[in-house]
Amino acid sequence: MESLFESIPFAENVLYENIIADLGSKQYSIIDDFFTADEVKALRASLLQKYDEDSFKKSAIGNRTNEIIKTKVRGDIILWIDEQNINPSEQLFFNKINDLKDYLNRTCFLGINQKEFHYAIYPNGTFYKRHLDTFQNDDRRKLSFVCYLNEENWKPENGGELVLYLENGEETIYPFPGKVVIFESQILEHEVKPVNTPRLSITGWLKTR
Repeated sequence: MESLFESIPFAENVLYENIIADLGSKQYSIIDDFFTADEVKALRASLLQKYDEDSFKKSAIGNRTNEIIKTKVRGDIILWIDEQNINPSEQLFFNKINDLKDYLNRTCFLGINQKEFHYAIYPNGTFYKRHLDTFQNDDRRKLSFVCYLNEENWKPENGGELVLYLENGEETIYPFPGKVVIFESQILEHEVKPVNTPRLSITGWLKTR
């Protein structure tokens, strides 16, 4: 009897294959065109609308059952996105995320069956010190995902760089709009440098059970 995956027609996705190759060779991938400019604009508008509605809260250290707010470690404000209650731009976002997840499971057998994403705003002067995206009591996060929603005229001097700490050095990534960064949650320590202009993103994780 055919397995479920064998019964579904498979078409190779060049973008996803490049992501897989990057993760295999250097444990992270940077994609400039995962979302179109119009999609980024719509997601930015969604973030700002919810911020205007005062829906965001101060971020914390630890998982949701053991959160401690430490402003000396991180200073962003966040809003978790409920996939069961989303607007059209968020639906498009999750359509793409789910498509990538299914492709990774089919080609790499990662066993990803959960995910969590939130909007994030770093106000002026805030940062996030060097850290890993896993917890002592929860190692389900496998891949970290960041999508930048900043304005089109974002400049390097605005700050908020993502720095990945690699075995043989560092990779500095400027948060230009539409750029997506995917990296191994349990392996790569990283930090967000101080922000000089409010920095907008969606951040999340692909997880196993």
